[in-house]
Amino acid sequence: MSVYLFSANNIRGVQVPLESYEGKVLLIVNTASRCGFTPQYSDLQKLYETYYDRGFVILGFPCNQFGEQEPGENEEVHTFCQINYGVTFPLFEKLEVKGPGKHPLFAYLTKTAPFQGFDQSQPTGKLLHNMLAEKMPEELHNDEIKWNFTKFLIDRQGRVVTRYESPVDPLDIGPDIEKLL
Repeated sequence: MSVYLFSANNIRGVQVPLESYEGKVLLIVNTASRCGFTPQYSDLQKLYETYYDRGFVILGFPCNQFGEQEPGENEEVHTFCQINYGVTFPLFEKLEVKGPGKHPLFAYLTKTAPFQGFDQSQPTGKLLHNMLAEKMPEELHNDEIKWNFTKFLIDRQGRVVTRYESPVDPLDIGPDIEKLL
């Protein structure tokens, strides 16, 4: 199975089959405009610009399920990303990435790349772990996406290679992308 079996509406509402990215290395990310991790848009754009010519694409999927940190309509999200972070990588319509209404793509991603915990040697990993342990302890014991800016690296055959939790800096993924290009 691969991500090419799924489709989603882009930020303009046009359905895009993910098979249109066949042969590319992908980074699929759930995003939000009002999150502490929102500045990651900048480094995601840097990754995109660095590797795009070699067959790398980032797919951004806005989601409002974590602290309601993506309240805007799709056009607002698109404008925000362009104006504030110069985002040129493909963005999709807001969708759900966890729970009973999660998009089938994210059901596949989380089943294929289960939650392995946060790197608690990093301050943001420890902070996110502690916040979830205090407010939503059940979330630490399932494979659902835990927060905005969870990232999934996909190889050229559409297979999930690995999952990076929210605190992982996008630029730290560069060496893993290099190996797949």
